[in-house]
Amino acid sequence: MTLKVALFGAGRIGHVHAKSIRAHAGSELVVVSDVVPEAAAALAAEYGIRTASKDEILADPAIDAILVGSSTDTHADLIEAGIAAGKAVFCEKPIDLDLQRSLDCLAAVEAVGLPVMLGFNRRFDPQFAALKSAFERGEIGKGELLTITSFDPGLPPIDYIRTSGGLFRDMAIHDFDIACWLFGAMPVRVFASGSALVDSAVAEAGDIDTAVVVLEFADGRIATIRNSRRAAYGYDQRVELLGEGGMLSLGNILENTVVKATADGVIGAKPEHFFLERYMRAYQEEWAQFVAAVTAGTPVPATVQDGVNALRIADAALRSLRSGAPVEL
Repeated sequence: MTLKVALFGAGRIGHVHAKSIRAHAGSELVVVSDVVPEAAAALAAEYGIRTASKDEILADPAIDAILVGSSTDTHADLIEAGIAAGKAVFCEKPIDLDLQRSLDCLAAVEAVGLPVMLGFNRRFDPQFAALKSAFERGEIGKGELLTITSFDPGLPPIDYIRTSGGLFRDMAIHDFDIACWLFGAMPVRVFASGSALVDSAVAEAGDIDTAVVVLEFADGRIATIRNSRRAAYGYDQRVELLGEGGMLSLGNILENTVVKATADGVIGAKPEHFFLERYMRAYQEEWAQFVAAVTAGTPVPATVQDGVNALRIADAALRSLRSGAPVEL
């Protein structure tokens, strides 16, 4: 079976997903829709496919699945419309910026039972997957202290920040998901501290660009997440997991592996510059696992419930930031 796929969203992330769909032998991108007709037409021309409206796509029985890469405020509506039309759905995170709306969407998904997957792509990166596999094999015993570093190379546009839902819902939500994924549980307490150090315009937009979040779990395990919108040397993505028998760590992927060593010192390459370079393989692997879930009935590896869990932590972090006190979950 070749999965016939419709893509909602012809922006940057839409192009990333279009490449993954095209690269997979078991899926075929057949149509694209975007609120900007010129964007949809450009992507359609690049891939030799057609454009169509939302209603036309949902009514087309030849389309098996939809991929939602459009703006966040469309995600929950498109998930619900997709499953109502009998189609499997892959959706970028988050489900919605509002927790209650996300819970309503979760209820709708559970009532129908069709495959719906959230795009927490870091789970599917080979480095993250290898670390989790080693941990699950018991190579360091019980995990005790998890440290996640996630620094962007620079600020996104301020207009984006104004509508993003804030650093916790937009950026750190990936790290919240990874912490729950590695520890196999939700935290019971969240404490967050943050500020706008990169650009005063971020504060004027009601957001922060620098933060530390501490997650405490019921059995005493602790996860610390460090976020910044500015790392002058590139996209910094590291993990350290300390356990009773040792440590598992995950380092950056570098632009190259050449190291120059002279009397003046030792110099190596910077980390790959941004998420498009760092996580391209992860996007391809997550799509492969979605196709398997639809065509072979394997479990969906990143669920709407996972999306709700991460958003719940993000909301708690924001409340903690505003109050200056830990928030119980």
